Amino acid sequence: MSPGDEHDSFGRAGGSGQTRTRLPEGNSGDVYGGARRPVRSSRSLITVVGVVVLLVAAIAFANRGNTDPADASTPRSTTPAHPAPAPTAATGTRPVTAKTGTIPTGYTHDDQGAQSAATNYAVALGSAEMFSNSTRAEIVHTVYAPAVAAARQGDLDKVYADQGFLSRIGLKEDGTAPSGMTFISRTIPVGSKVESYTDDRATVSVWYSSLFGMAGEGSKNPVSEAWYTGSYELQWADGDWKVTGFSQKDGPVPVGRDQRASTAEEMSDAVGQFGGFTYAR
Repeated sequence: MSPGDEHDSFGRAGGSGQTRTRLPEGNSGDVYGGARRPVRSSRSLITVVGVVVLLVAAIAFANRGNTDPADASTPRSTTPAHPAPAPTAATGTRPVTAKTGTIPTGYTHDDQGAQSAATNYAVALGSAEMFSNSTRAEIVHTVYAPAVAAARQGDLDKVYADQGFLSRIGLKEDGTAPSGMTFISRTIPVGSKVESYTDDRATVSVWYSSLFGMAGEGSKNPVSEAWYTGSYELQWADGDWKVTGFSQKDGPVPVGRDQRASTAEEMSDAVGQFGGFTYAR
């Protein structure tokens, strides 16, 4: 990973984070007074049925897509263009049995272990702890293979020590947030897949969203969300999966909902109250 690879669209570099319905109120009627009336009229029932029929028809029409009428009689292949994704679910195998610092380590020597490693390493490399000199070295030497860790340490130190970069994102020279501010950098994985696998090498893609910015009064870099897919080249080294290379691209990006943005105080409180997760297949 070159220094250029460390920056995403926010200008940040790539660290570690650990990690309910209200019933509608009924209308209370006078149960003792007045003549008893039916709850629903037949007209209302017909209306409801009609809406359901229209809804089913609309869904069926939408699922037809843009089918060419001329091809209607042509048999269609039932083979999907891509294999169905394996569900991210418990398999009965415990993939994480230990940790180094706050980072899960000790993955199983199979493709499941490689996916768990890549996903947890993505969380570590995308966290706020990467901006601190006291924790960055531990993260790098835990995540990267011994053969490349020293070189990556030097590259990353140059990136995170750049005063122009730190100033642009609102951090002080030592990588800490100014008084009254909360720096937020957190990676939230959505899923992973194995691109290639051999006994001692694997390439795993991890799709994730990223929260990055500064929460606080007058922040010039408010916390924003972005979406990426990271590709992690892994090697089986010293009895565990370790990173040897990394690349990142934008997306897939979902359509944003029309929701009110939270205040800086709400964002700060959320980061302090909600811890991160350990990810495993």
